[in-house]
Amino acid sequence: MKRLELKQIKKTFQSGEVEEEVLKGINLSLKEGEWTALTGASGSGKSTLLTIAAGLQPATAGEVIFDGKVLDSNNKKAMRQARAEAFGFIFQSSHLVPFLTVEEQLAMMLDVSGWTAYKREKKQRIREALDKVAMTHRTNAYPSSLSGGEKQRVAVARAIIHDPKVLFADEPTASLDSKRSIEIIELIQDVTQSSRTTTLMITHEEELLSYVDRTVKMSDGRITTS
Repeated sequence: MKRLELKQIKKTFQSGEVEEEVLKGINLSLKEGEWTALTGASGSGKSTLLTIAAGLQPATAGEVIFDGKVLDSNNKKAMRQARAEAFGFIFQSSHLVPFLTVEEQLAMMLDVSGWTAYKREKKQRIREALDKVAMTHRTNAYPSSLSGGEKQRVAVARAIIHDPKVLFADEPTASLDSKRSIEIIELIQDVTQSSRTTTLMITHEEELLSYVDRTVKMSDGRITTS
């Protein structure tokens, strides 16, 4: 089943009188439960494509289709709803809120996604998410007391706590050593397989590609291999 489709995606940036075409008609289909890695040199258009697919910026032309429905930037309500309820995000930096505990980080994500339940059920869901990333012992910790690997584990838990249909990861292991990188990748692999999540990840690390189902290489705003 197709979960996310990108059709003839183009993106042009204006710099004074000069137009730069960053994406040149990208077509890409992502299946339910499929983990796809985007690779390519810096400047090839990977991050721009991912942010368009995730509804974080509009395309200049083309369509993003999620579960058979076009995500039109003109319908901002539908776009916000998809981002909050159906999409999960992991970035190079954990982007944790410094004044919230680990538990509060995840509770905030549940609130944003519109997940409603009794307080006891919410706490149980938070515990289950932290258990998946082996961080239940740090429930009441603040980001300042966490290591880089621990912060990224919390970021993974936050990204998956609302059971997203699509998980976007932009170089999620870039700031980690090789051991911690493998731990995070194995967590993402487990989530993708166990929850049938569609995962789109950018990486420059060749050794991580053995974990994914499919590798898509980009060059100069185009897909060269998929």
